Amino acid sequence: MMTKRSIIALAAGGLALASAILPLFPTDFWAIRATGFVREPASYLFIVLAIVVALFVKRHRLIAEGMFLAAVAINFMTIWPYTALAPTQIDLASDHPQGQCFTAFSANVKMKNTQYDRLIEQIESLQPDIVFLTEVDEGWAEALEPMLSEYPYTLTHPQSNTFGKVFASRLPVVDADILERADENTPSIFAVLQPMPDTKVQFVGLHPKAPLPAQSTGQRDESIKRAADRTMADISGAIAMGDFNDVPWSSTTTDFREMGDWKDPRIGRGTFATFPAFAPALGWPLDQIMVRGEIKVRRFEVLDANGSDHRAVLGEMCLDQAIVRAK
Repeated sequence: MMTKRSIIALAAGGLALASAILPLFPTDFWAIRATGFVREPASYLFIVLAIVVALFVKRHRLIAEGMFLAAVAINFMTIWPYTALAPTQIDLASDHPQGQCFTAFSANVKMKNTQYDRLIEQIESLQPDIVFLTEVDEGWAEALEPMLSEYPYTLTHPQSNTFGKVFASRLPVVDADILERADENTPSIFAVLQPMPDTKVQFVGLHPKAPLPAQSTGQRDESIKRAADRTMADISGAIAMGDFNDVPWSSTTTDFREMGDWKDPRIGRGTFATFPAFAPALGWPLDQIMVRGEIKVRRFEVLDANGSDHRAVLGEMCLDQAIVRAK
């Protein structure tokens, strides 16, 4: 006869195992997709629960422990590329000449956050060449105006539905567009920059909808995938940044990388969690930075909290020396 502790342990172990297995299957059900976000912090919890079971449960203990540890193993295998134990996908161009490099800053400001000064001070201290902000409403647009005036090119598209955007650049801008499908209302930024004479670089800024209760993730998934290979002609490389509302090990963001041949500097280095901002050690990476073509990454980092529920991402990108010489 099973004890109450055994029943609880087996039920919890079964839920843990299901949370690890179900996101592996193709689905756009929000609850299942969301459990795939938290594989890393969930694994820490499952290890603790396995220890609790070992200490306090007698009957059926091995079965419950096995389910918790199996869930940990599945989670670890899924996020394996985003650990320091895996091989890196790209080398950091740490020796690249500074004059061939530029910086890009991306942040979800959190629309309801009114600590405008914290984000503005962070940007002003870093002086990035490119700024991409999401969840910008009229209040944020007004607060950002003095800081944005320092940038030769700005594109501001405030919205009251958490999908407003700001794009600013110190690099010469050849073209910039806000693309928004009528059925989605989640605009994306596509810009062509010219960091050096006769050398063009594309910037892609994304912020699709998050998985929400009782809603399919299909719209978000398609929004991410459509941006994967939207390349303008005659460019040396491209940069993608923004709050993807998705983790890099998901099937959707994996498809994005593979469809567009994007490279992720996180691979082989760690998850670099950006959400929630108050607990990065227990969070997950919703804010992405990827490159392709002749773009090299000199450095990238997740920054200190700035008042938002997301942490900002900063990347320093460089043009391949051979390409620059050829130009």
